[in-house]
Amino acid sequence: MYIPSIYTVESVTSGHPDKVCDQISDAILDACLAEDPGSRVAVETFGSHGMIVIGGEVTSLARVNYEKIARMVYKNIGYEDEPRVLVNVSEQSSDIACGVDQGGAGDQGIMYGFATNETPEMLPVGVVLVHAMAKRLDTLRKNGQIPWLRPDGKTQVTMEHGRPTCILVSCQHDVSVLQNEIRASILEQIVKPILEEYHFSFKTVSDVFVNPTGSFVRGGFEADTGLTGRKIMVDTYGGLLPHGGGCFSGKDATKVDRCAAYMARFTAKQIVASGRANQCLVSVAYAIGKAEPLMLRAVDEQGKDLSSFLQEKAFNFRPVAIRETLGLSRPIFRQTAVYGHFGKSEFPWENSKD
Repeated sequence: MYIPSIYTVESVTSGHPDKVCDQISDAILDACLAEDPGSRVAVETFGSHGMIVIGGEVTSLARVNYEKIARMVYKNIGYEDEPRVLVNVSEQSSDIACGVDQGGAGDQGIMYGFATNETPEMLPVGVVLVHAMAKRLDTLRKNGQIPWLRPDGKTQVTMEHGRPTCILVSCQHDVSVLQNEIRASILEQIVKPILEEYHFSFKTVSDVFVNPTGSFVRGGFEADTGLTGRKIMVDTYGGLLPHGGGCFSGKDATKVDRCAAYMARFTAKQIVASGRANQCLVSVAYAIGKAEPLMLRAVDEQGKDLSSFLQEKAFNFRPVAIRETLGLSRPIFRQTAVYGHFGKSEFPWENSKD
């Protein structure tokens, strides 16, 4: 089995510094794709103590105001200060472009996709729970149901033999609210309702930690730095499965870090949906500038090789074919940058049918 009987996973809210950066990078990508679907984009965002820095490589016919997009995303998340914004973006290297122009991969590397029949989302149940709690923090803040909540926050769930046993919620809050009120609200409006929604009893939980330091008033870039691509485990499978190391946000779909990881998830879901496996891990590797993968393999929870299914279904892992199959030249990426890239039906790589 790929998923251990005891594990811990985490998620973060949209106002977490790293996720602010992911959302800015993906919003810039979407703005480029909206005007020019052939845009080549690799944008990194760094935020720290009153400053946002946007760097990277963009080759596009689109005319995009990077600073304006960064400020718009920052305010939409819920932050009210006005950070300085510095932009240093150039065109894609010709050494990379010459390979991509021929339909080759935009980088070398290894990507993984996973699916399990454990939940309707085909994700480990702990991953589903922990994202649901992070999303609920954001929802209750934005709709005003918990007025003292602020944008930054993290959630964590420990699962033991299929049941949640320890839950941790760290949430930024107004300075005037007392910790006992914070704990009571988090338990009654987030933890318990979500456990019930996913058919778990709160009685199985032995420990709940809410703001363990006792205070979380300073958050976002006021308290910490943020960087695009620093939450790759939150974005994927919670650290329970292998990860090739490349992030998704800010990258167009010529980058196999992104498109191949989505295609691997797409095919893993099809294998599980077909009944050939309870859990499936698909792995693929590329050389920069080359279209055909160097390796493509699928295995089930017992390690049985299922790669023949990929050949049987004629799945095409060439980067150009992936973009066409999944429609990845469209501006759909900003919404991926929170609560994980998988398990959401609105994304084309999640719409797998046998």
